[in-house]
Amino acid sequence: MFDVAPTELMLVAIVALVVIGPKDLPRVLRMVGQWVGKARRVAGQFRSGFDEMIRESELAEMEKKWAEENARIMAEHPVAPPPEPPAPEPAAEGAKP
Repeated sequence: MFDVAPTELMLVAIVALVVIGPKDLPRVLRMVGQWVGKARRVAGQFRSGFDEMIRESELAEMEKKWAEENARIMAEHPVAPPPEPPAPEPAAEGAKP
């Protein structure tokens, strides 16, 4: 992401030490670390929300395609009514039930 060479990082650290001073440097670094942590959490929440919106959009699109495919299949192969049960045969005379 950022191309920072070790020498550039060392230069920034030396300038920070000179400008801020050795007494306040740990407090400032702690604050910077907290800000970076907050920024990462916000970015993570944004990313997860964006991913969720994409996932819901894809699911809605898939459900629409499935409904269209189901309608096409049902139109090609209509459901036949169930066959009627056979009528009972009349009992023969003299037969015992």
